[in-house]
Amino acid sequence: MASGTGGATSTTARARAAAGASRRALAARPVGLAAVGVVLLVAVSLPFAMSNFRLFQFTQVLTYAIALLGLNMLTGYNGQFSLGHGAFYGIGAYTTAIMIDRWDIGYGWTIPVAGIVCLVVGFLFGRPALRLEGLYLALATFSLALAVPQILKYFEHWTGGSQGIVLSKPKAPFGLRLSEDQWLYYLTLAVTIVLFVVAWNLLRGRVGRAIVAIRDNHIAAEAMGINSALYKSVVFGVSAAYTGIAGALSAIAIAFVAPDSFNVFLSITLLTGIVIGGFATISGAIYGALFVQFVPNWAQDISKAAPWAIFGVFLIVFMYVMPRGIAGFLHLVWIRLTAPAVSREQGR
Repeated sequence: MASGTGGATSTTARARAAAGASRRALAARPVGLAAVGVVLLVAVSLPFAMSNFRLFQFTQVLTYAIALLGLNMLTGYNGQFSLGHGAFYGIGAYTTAIMIDRWDIGYGWTIPVAGIVCLVVGFLFGRPALRLEGLYLALATFSLALAVPQILKYFEHWTGGSQGIVLSKPKAPFGLRLSEDQWLYYLTLAVTIVLFVVAWNLLRGRVGRAIVAIRDNHIAAEAMGINSALYKSVVFGVSAAYTGIAGALSAIAIAFVAPDSFNVFLSITLLTGIVIGGFATISGAIYGALFVQFVPNWAQDISKAAPWAIFGVFLIVFMYVMPRGIAGFLHLVWIRLTAPAVSREQGR
């Protein structure tokens, strides 16, 4: 009898916990939509509230956010570690630069082409890498990050060798009264919004559930009929496409590309960004991009003699205070803030 009572109590407790979680989710939905609306409103108004240099920095934040979102799809959601996404960033940047400089093609057309090129390269690289997992896959992608800058220097006729390619910043179309930096910011913002919406729909649907299942247990996922090899290759290609588009936008905003800009350090920086922002989170890409763009500058302002030592201190502090990344920390804070309200409702 006691056993039956204990089982009923346990079932009731689980039901209450599930009800509390669902209520928190329902409460978070309007708050989340309101937060997104406020962020978009602030983002749209930024060009009229700051200097061109500061606006250029926020343009770089958006490009990093796209690249970090692509890498988080691969690493956070699918569990494939990559130390070579700086190479895809460089391929996308050089695709745009070559098309503009050598073939005189409009910059708007080069952005999707850069994404397609990186999609194909990423898919082809991902197929033979399917046999590798964990550190072995990371080492294979690390070799890609080492090789691509040297390959770019070799094809000097196309890439300009070590000197790179100098571009001109495009002017605003349709007679819009915007400076070059303002127009590039709005262009990057529009592309970022589209790619984030696509990623949100992709990861919240059947494909997202499949790649997460592969990450958690690929044997069980295959037993349920999920084609692990196909999904891994496609995710690798999509991740590379996102990173390539980010590289293309960065090349247009900076108006210059050079092989040494896309070295191994860039790949490590992108990986650092998704760890700081939060694994397997969409909003974490934005937080990580802000960290990658601004914290090194703050470290240099604090100590010009040893900026990377200060940057290392920032990393250690963030990892101790926010072990699940900034997005995970904010989610935990939200749960703790809403838990008392949910408990009071259940008590009624």
